[in-house]
Amino acid sequence: MATIKNWEPENEVFWETEGKKIASRNLWISIPALVLAFSVWQMWSILAVNLNNIGFNFTTDQLFLLAALPGLSGATLRIFYSFVIPIFGGRNWTVISTASLVIPAIWLGFAIQDPNTSFTTMAIIAILAGLGGGNFASSMSNIGFFYPKRLQGTALGLNGGLGNLGVSLAQFTIPVIISFGVFGAIAGGPQTWTDGTTTKQVYLQNGAFIWVIPIIITVIAAYFGMNNLATVKASVKDQLVIFKRKHMYLLTILYIMSFGSFIGFSAAFPLLIKNQFPDVNALQFAFLGPFIGALIRPVGGWVSDKLGGTRVTFWDNIVLIIASLGVLYFISIDNFVGYFAMFMLLFFATGIANGSVFRMIPSVFKDPTESSAIVGFSSAIAAYGAFLVPRIFGWSIKTTGSGNTAFYILIVYYLITLFITWFFYMRKNSGVKA
Repeated sequence: MATIKNWEPENEVFWETEGKKIASRNLWISIPALVLAFSVWQMWSILAVNLNNIGFNFTTDQLFLLAALPGLSGATLRIFYSFVIPIFGGRNWTVISTASLVIPAIWLGFAIQDPNTSFTTMAIIAILAGLGGGNFASSMSNIGFFYPKRLQGTALGLNGGLGNLGVSLAQFTIPVIISFGVFGAIAGGPQTWTDGTTTKQVYLQNGAFIWVIPIIITVIAAYFGMNNLATVKASVKDQLVIFKRKHMYLLTILYIMSFGSFIGFSAAFPLLIKNQFPDVNALQFAFLGPFIGALIRPVGGWVSDKLGGTRVTFWDNIVLIIASLGVLYFISIDNFVGYFAMFMLLFFATGIANGSVFRMIPSVFKDPTESSAIVGFSSAIAAYGAFLVPRIFGWSIKTTGSGNTAFYILIVYYLITLFITWFFYMRKNSGVKA
């Protein structure tokens, strides 16, 4: 039955006898759909690094822009995707949004084989990759409806955290899959990759084509295995009430700190390594950061279910500030090992905060429809980090020769979010328990 008419997750008898099994099935189909969405969204972060090596002639700023554009479009799409679940249904929208991922994957697979493809065309494809970014808002909103409040931190942590693994999956898989003709002549021939005196044959198109078959399989699984909830119905107008809520804006600022940093660092990290440490093969290491951040996110949600999202967010914010200062220190002494270790700590902290901030939202907003809309909308605004962070680093490198200025800007922002967490949610007289 595609549509379930009665859904009462807060009713313990219903949950144990019927709800848990159905919710789990929807969650475990939602996760691979989200993994693929993130993979398509972030494939540019790896492929952009290689473009000039196969004959393209883009500037450093243009390469950062190509890595950033999926973030811009994905974040914008999330604003709309935040409100679609009560209108179209979770199962229906998962099928539609996942199927749309084949468009940028197939187009890029062909376009990347021709070094004469214009920057404008590549930019359009990068923008379309943002279709993957939009999916997060609707996916998280959908899964939130299936679970009782006491389990939402863990459930959203699993969906978001394991979904976020799509970033590291792309950054790990693409460098491997482009090294041989896995699809044979059907996907096109190799390109000559040159860097200084090093020359080799690569198949960059594989980095886009590799996602097509898994997307089709997941669409089929979502069509037959997921559900719409008839009890989840609300017009866009009904959901827009969240814009009258002060805490919607405050929690969005906090989620920019967590997820905005995570996805922004994920997009910029390979190019940052290449710029700061040109002798290091960035593609060997870049996937580890997003991998750590994604893997630890469910832990952030689980710990927050036990200790409270506010407490976890506050102390995690302090770790972000310390790690950022650590990155700046190791840049100053030109030490890659320390620089890399501090970046891993940054990814770890953003992953924990991703889980903890999302646990705060249903604690502050008791109405499920409002909570769901805020989960989606806050993720939409935070996703602009995928555009802004690479652009800030690109601007910093272009104007000063290093990414240091960008880090100073981020540290100031982290100090602001630390104050917001303490003043509005942690101090004794805040009036809000989250």
